[in-house]
Amino acid sequence: MNLDSAQQTFIEESRDLLATMEDALLTLESAPQDADATNAVFRAMHTIKGAAGIFGFEVIVDFTHVAESVMDRVRDGELAVDDRLIALLLLCQDHIATLIDRVDGGEEALDADLVTAGDTLTQGLRGYLDGNATDRSGAAPAEGGERGGMRTARSPAGAAVRTEAWHVSVRFDQGLLRNGFDPLAFVRFLATLGELRHVALIDDALPSPESMDPEACYLGFEISLAGDLDKATIESAFEFVEADCTLTILPPNSQVEAYIQLIQDLPECERRLGEILVACGSLTERELEEGLNFQAASVASAAQTQAGAQPLGEILVSQGRVQPEVVDAALAKQRRTRDAKTREARAIRVDAAKLDDLINLVGELVIAGSAAEMLAQRTRQRALVEANAGISQLVGAIRDSALRLRMVEIGETFNRFRRVVRDVSQELGKDIGLMITGAETELDKSVVERIGDPLMHLVRNAMDHGLESPERRLAAGKPAQGALRLNAYHESGSIVIEIADDGAGLDRARIRAKAEERGLIQPGQSLSDQEIDHLIFEPGFSTASEVTNLSGRGVGMDVVRRNIDALRGSIGLESRPGEGTTVSIRLPLTLAIIDGFLVGVGEGAFVIPLDCVVECMRCDPSETQDQDYINLRGQVLPFLRLRSLFGLSDPPPRRQNIVVIQFAGQRLGLVVDRLLGECQTVIKPLGRLLSHLRGFFAGSTILGSGDVAMILDVQELIRTAVARDAGAGDRHPQVPAAIQ
Repeated sequence: MNLDSAQQTFIEESRDLLATMEDALLTLESAPQDADATNAVFRAMHTIKGAAGIFGFEVIVDFTHVAESVMDRVRDGELAVDDRLIALLLLCQDHIATLIDRVDGGEEALDADLVTAGDTLTQGLRGYLDGNATDRSGAAPAEGGERGGMRTARSPAGAAVRTEAWHVSVRFDQGLLRNGFDPLAFVRFLATLGELRHVALIDDALPSPESMDPEACYLGFEISLAGDLDKATIESAFEFVEADCTLTILPPNSQVEAYIQLIQDLPECERRLGEILVACGSLTERELEEGLNFQAASVASAAQTQAGAQPLGEILVSQGRVQPEVVDAALAKQRRTRDAKTREARAIRVDAAKLDDLINLVGELVIAGSAAEMLAQRTRQRALVEANAGISQLVGAIRDSALRLRMVEIGETFNRFRRVVRDVSQELGKDIGLMITGAETELDKSVVERIGDPLMHLVRNAMDHGLESPERRLAAGKPAQGALRLNAYHESGSIVIEIADDGAGLDRARIRAKAEERGLIQPGQSLSDQEIDHLIFEPGFSTASEVTNLSGRGVGMDVVRRNIDALRGSIGLESRPGEGTTVSIRLPLTLAIIDGFLVGVGEGAFVIPLDCVVECMRCDPSETQDQDYINLRGQVLPFLRLRSLFGLSDPPPRRQNIVVIQFAGQRLGLVVDRLLGECQTVIKPLGRLLSHLRGFFAGSTILGSGDVAMILDVQELIRTAVARDAGAGDRHPQVPAAIQ
């Protein structure tokens, strides 16, 4: 077994569990009675503790064990969830994440600050344990108690399950054998205390033979024990292994809720209904056998009468063997296990580097396929052309499938901001609610990884500058709670991410004053509202009156624009005084391979992203000789002549074409010499030697002929046309009659 690989898997899975734990804690903050969220937090802690113990990370095991014990009290209803406990558990989640990061970095020794932080958190957790300690004398069996790693279940109020024996559920930790204990010794000792009615071996934790550790214990037991006993006596049998097991003791005539909790705690493995009921102790083997025999008889009877056979659960309830609530819990456990197995069957964890290698190989395959197709066209052999056409279709399908492997939902990135909004709103003394829509929208993993920091700046800026304090909002006739919305959707081959707030909007007068003060604009200079709004993206620009942890240094929004530009994206602002601000980020879905439309200008070839192409039309030089716009079905369409834009001096051909492109709701025409058709385009970065070409070009690609073609930056071309028209004034408010 490759321990390095296994340890890396532990690190990755632990981070996923910590993210799940954070989401569940934030859910508990608003819904303290949410049992699913409570169980999710407990399972995350328990799984991390168990996995860390396998690798000998005792610091993680010890700390997580205390936090797990607190959550166990919460599960048993002994501790109420409040804001103080949630805040402490969130800090514990951060501390565990820090410990995991140190493991990932190969740092074994803890520095003094980290040790102090861990001790402080542990002390806070033990305050909940010590302050809610239960009398272990057995005088109050209805109340649960915590002893090291052992758990004794309390008995909530509810209908009783008829049983005359104690039910003992024990799961031994893997280190039990190494500590010199025999699991069967505890079963034999219980036999000296009372009558063993039933003993079920639980071996769900057994790994595959090749990964099994012969010195590790993977066993547990479900035991039915009859006798005149009390809880303290049974618990004392496990006194010497209190840190090496999880123990649950249910007294005779225990309540339904206690059995339901046992069912929920069973390992996630496929079981039949009867097996679940036996495993939790609410049903004996004899009762199950009788129920199955009755069901078999009913099946035979149903076959003769052509009626439906009665389900086992209904049979057991009708016979009074099990309470309906327990059967419902067992059926729900079955469904959850089945769904989890289905999800596991659909998903597989793959190293991102392997996906990158696959995408690179697919890119080379696309280029090679284009070359083969071009050669086939030159030979004019019909059979060869048809064969290459089939290969091109397959290459396109492989390309699309490979790119989908790297597509991930943006919801995971959005959910990270739930914690940010919570912490920052408390720091600012504001009441802010976060609403997430479009979480299922997918985009390339490489884009997701690089969009996190810009989104963080924008979210924090919206909370600090955009949303007002509760007092100001109430005075303005707004709800006390401010609304922050994250939204994502697809549009024209791009993904649009919106960060919107219902705050006061941008203070344009203050922005203008700050810009004049810093010399960014001249006093009295005429600027549109949009131009004033975009001043906040200038380097070093800030309207904050003082520097704080959140703002005031003027670096956040500048970083946002530079990072978005690096992703070949665009950023827009829409602000309404007193109503709020919306920041829109438009990004390409992928940075690897796209469908392109190839055009020729002079001796060169250029690629336009196909998603941005609306239509093509003939361009009559005599009608457009002294104009930079045309009438497109009653609409004014400005255009750019790529020959003039790129400084080509040779005369244009007699016939030219206009390619109509669209981006972010704006349209523009590009005058080109030739239309060369669609092509699969592998995006290659320009590199340092060609960095001076950035602006109108988003990258380059290699054609089937081996020539290099530049990929046009549609966003920059439209921006150039808008700036040109703004500088020239409103020269064409209506379409001239000569071309109508």
